[in-house]
This record gives sequence, structure tokens and C-alpha cells, in this order.
Amino acid sequence: MDFDSLVLAAATADLSDEPAARAHADAVEFRMDLANDPLDALATYDGELPLIATNRTIEEGGEAPENSDRLDTLSRAAEFPTVAAIDVELATITDEEWLADEARDHDADCIVSTHDFDATPSRSAMENTLTRASEYGTVAKLAVTATDPGDVLDLLAATHARTERGDRVATMAMDAVGGHSRAIAPLYGSRIAYAPVDPDRATAPGQYDLATLAGLLDTLD
Repeated sequence: MDFDSLVLAAATADLSDEPAARAHADAVEFRMDLANDPLDALATYDGELPLIATNRTIEEGGEAPENSDRLDTLSRAAEFPTVAAIDVELATITDEEWLADEARDHDADCIVSTHDFDATPSRSAMENTLTRASEYGTVAKLAVTATDPGDVLDLLAATHARTERGDRVATMAMDAVGGHSRAIAPLYGSRIAYAPVDPDRATAPGQYDLATLAGLLDTLD
């Protein structure tokens, strides 16, 4: 997948949503942790959009328990030719670097992510997190929770700084205060934007629906 420019990913646990995403999205983030029989769904997927396979832990906002089965399932997902990237948490990949190697062996990229549902760390801490994640993956993803506009400014500054240093990053601030960052962060270098196809099935706090985010990105481009 080409992360040298912005990728708009439609997040869903149901791959039958893919036709509805084609008008706006560049890829589909398949939330395996929220899906029934995700490997079966991948085996029968015949959509046009490439997939980002995510099997998110409970600790970072998903529903997959932290066990070896979760990682094995994610590794098997990387074997499907329709899966262009897998998402692995930074907290996981530091001990399970083989996942990134497994993805590369099947020509899939690795997105290394961190989620903070409590606060926004300092700018230096965010830059450090993005730097460490970049050591393992193609894209370093960071989602934080903003409590005031200054948090969003710090996130955008960290995004710009790491982009200027040559890292590919994807950043966003969650909840109402930071929701607009999903449309603004790409202007500062963020390479992935996420939105649900169905606004009633958001996969993270503060998400715009897909059509709305696509329109905002087009307007701001």
C-alpha cells in the first residue's frame, strides 16, 4: 500500500460494507476483533479495496483478548493477498517483532499503533512514541485523547516534526475536543485517516462518518 500520500480507510467489522466504501475510501480497515469468523471473512472477500487487518486488544480499545491466538490470527491474515497491511500495537510488537517480519514476507506493510484513551502526552513523549513505532513498522500510528485545544496543537506539532524527519505517521485526537484533528492532521503529514462507513458503528470516539470525512479532506486539500 502506498503510504507516501494519504490513505482514507473505512473502518468496519463487516466486509460486506466494502461496496458502500468504494466511493470515498482508499482501503478498508477490517476490525477482526469485532467480527465473527474473521479468517473466513477474509477467505471469501472479493472486494476492490485493499484491506488493513486489525485485531485490537481490549487494553487499546478493541475486543480481542491478549493471548497467542490473537497474534496467530493476525499473522494468518497477512497471508491473504487482499490484506495490504496489518496493524500491531507498539506494546505488542516490541516483544513480538516476528509479526512485522511475517507481514513483510507476504508483501504486507505493518502499521504500529498506540492508543491513549485517558489523555494527550507531552509533545516530546508523542514524538518519542512515533519514533519508536517507526523502528518497527511502515507507519507509526498514534491516537490520543484531547481535553483542550492545546492538546490538539501538540499532536499536530509532533506529527509535523516526525514527518519532516522522514517518518510516515498517522495521528488523531479522539473525543469531541479533538475530533476535527481527523480532517486536519493530514495537512501536517498524517498518512492515514479512519472513518466508519456507518456513523452508528464508529470504532473510536470522535470519528466522522466516511462520507463526511472524505468531503472535509477534499475541501482542505
